[in-house]
Amino acid sequence: MNHEIRFPTNFIWGAATAAYQIEGAWNEDGKGESIWDRFVRRPGVIADGSTGDVACDHYHRYEEDLDHMAAMGLKAYRFSIAWPRIFPNGTGQPNQRGLDFYRRLIDGLHRRNILPVATLYHWDLPQAVEDRGGWISRDTAFYFAEYADYLFRQIGSDVALWATHNEPFIQAFYGYGNGENAPGKRVPWRVLHVVHHLLLSHGLAVSAFRATKPQPICTDLPPPQIGIVLMIWPQYPASDHPADRKAAQRIDGAMNRLFLEPLFHRHYPADLVAHFARRLIVPPIKPGDMEIIGQPIDFLGINTYTRLFNALDWREPFLMTKQVPGPLPKTAMGWEIYPDCIVEALQKAREYTSLPLYITENGAAFDDPPPGPNDQIVEDPDRVAYLRSHIAACHRALTAGIDLRGYFVWTLLDNFEWAKGFSKRFGLIYTDYATQRRVWKRSAHVYRDIIARNGL
Repeated sequence: MNHEIRFPTNFIWGAATAAYQIEGAWNEDGKGESIWDRFVRRPGVIADGSTGDVACDHYHRYEEDLDHMAAMGLKAYRFSIAWPRIFPNGTGQPNQRGLDFYRRLIDGLHRRNILPVATLYHWDLPQAVEDRGGWISRDTAFYFAEYADYLFRQIGSDVALWATHNEPFIQAFYGYGNGENAPGKRVPWRVLHVVHHLLLSHGLAVSAFRATKPQPICTDLPPPQIGIVLMIWPQYPASDHPADRKAAQRIDGAMNRLFLEPLFHRHYPADLVAHFARRLIVPPIKPGDMEIIGQPIDFLGINTYTRLFNALDWREPFLMTKQVPGPLPKTAMGWEIYPDCIVEALQKAREYTSLPLYITENGAAFDDPPPGPNDQIVEDPDRVAYLRSHIAACHRALTAGIDLRGYFVWTLLDNFEWAKGFSKRFGLIYTDYATQRRVWKRSAHVYRDIIARNGL
């Protein structure tokens, strides 16, 4: 950069993780089985045949990981709570040992002056609830509300920001649409049921939060807030052909507007509803549902990594689209490196709401070299460049008047990357899965310096 960029003094710099991806201890201390615990045992579903049984062993090594966060200077840490660790059967008797783990984690964050940012659901549904119908069943929304209400009453005041869901699009379309993620169902005709019940559960959890009225743990902190984290990726047509423009609109509808419109306008996007209706697929809306879904929240979290180019594909029977590669360099995930995805995702959100916004996930996987036994750093110049360019894009959004309150890197540690297993590394910190040794990458040092400088 040839000039300095400074962020607002209260800008929140953080990093994000998810429970199944880092915790391990999959069946310890009373934890119940999750849909991911079951899914990873199906042959061929994980790229490298790995599981999250141990992952980063964060459940046992959280103090070490908290020390890394403090050394990096993080202002906030976004983590998710494993529902089956709290309610092993999804409902019924809570598991005190599961709650105690998150109490210890949150207490450790407070001791290090790091704000806890908790996500209630990052795709690890209790298997017992899936056995009762999972997100296809309306009952699951009410089970989720019970789980949320319990946590709000137990630790609601200890968390600065609560998010109900992380990327409900992925749970619906990848968990129940094409089966690439847990629970591995291929029932695309039920996807709108899943979407509606995820959003209904969000609204019911917001109601529970408002009823419990969590208060800050000390007078110099604002009251805890509640919101949701959506995946918002800019969508482009692969060409100027009208069919490709329609394909881009349809994917924008499925990924972005299918969630933004009910949350902020209390209805589903008409063009997408019409597309599904032609396939006899309709959301199972009951009277009052949209009012529950669309009740006010305090913030919106946005996960964005790239843009997508879309083309018509009649061979794809569900959305009739396919993605084609963009022209720019790619990450190890094959995602185009396009920093303005930050600005465009924030602008998309701003079309719907004036709420405070957070970039709750942004980062990149690259083929990082393993450290030698005496190496104290892993060089990852591509990730350094990625972070600098995307953080600069955050600043451009701020200067354009968007109320962006914080930025969270995905992710703190290399971890179990869902269906990719351990084959993709997004972390600021290199994880040696055989020994659980953590080694900072150059990007971790650079991010530490950005936080200390509050800019670039």
